Amino acid sequence: MTIWAVLPTTVANSWHHPGMGIPSVLPEPPAVLTPFETGWPVRLADTDRDQRLRLDGVARYLQDVGYDHLEVLEDGDIHRLWVIRRTVIDALKPLGFGESATLRRWPSATSTRWCTMRVQIGGSAGGLVETESFLIHFGTESGVPARMSDRFLAPMLACTTEHRLRWKAELTDPMPAAGEPGVQIRPFPLRATDIDLLDHMNNAVYLTALEEVLADYAELKSGPHRVVVEYGKPVRCGEDVELVARRTDSSLDVWFAVGADCRAVARVTPR
Repeated sequence: MTIWAVLPTTVANSWHHPGMGIPSVLPEPPAVLTPFETGWPVRLADTDRDQRLRLDGVARYLQDVGYDHLEVLEDGDIHRLWVIRRTVIDALKPLGFGESATLRRWPSATSTRWCTMRVQIGGSAGGLVETESFLIHFGTESGVPARMSDRFLAPMLACTTEHRLRWKAELTDPMPAAGEPGVQIRPFPLRATDIDLLDHMNNAVYLTALEEVLADYAELKSGPHRVVVEYGKPVRCGEDVELVARRTDSSLDVWFAVGADCRAVARVTPR
């Protein structure tokens, strides 16, 4: 296991600017940084019938590597509550069952209460998944966005150039109504195991739901593809969730609806 380290130089590279959209290619780590690194085998429970690592498996990997990373960071023990606003997953080459996965994690931009974190998942047989998540730090007692400590922020400030990161939603199309051309709606019943410690549907479960819809669109998963999920209001235990899907020539869009209220949006596009 490698702990991220900032190398002795004064220049760091970052693509981020306030209000800038998602880049077509996610950024490599800056030359001043050795990313945090860990890994494990791709296990059966995280793979589909074709033995490929599923999207919800990727989401769980991001959670697990994040908490592993906190164990080696200064003040990591007091920064254990995070909410994800967006996850970008570039599935470039699938990882397969039994393949050894290496996860490398580093910051790409930050502010005092939120940051973007890159995770690269590389497989021993050549699989490659690139991801970036927009994370908000919450106070464990206050339950609201909270400033990160100076010791926790220090390595992020040293290896990024964007220190005034702002949130800007990218998936802003309104949720279509039933009966509109190309729209399909299906229920997604919640299970007790889908709910996390915040009484929210865990973010990985949104990707489980997306896999349900993608089962009808095998062509999107047959080659490299990008998945973007933006989380809005949380889904809570006992709520009735519907997946409102619309396939166009360029993408598959899925809205996570509770009644007329959209709680999250996902988009899948070929790469």
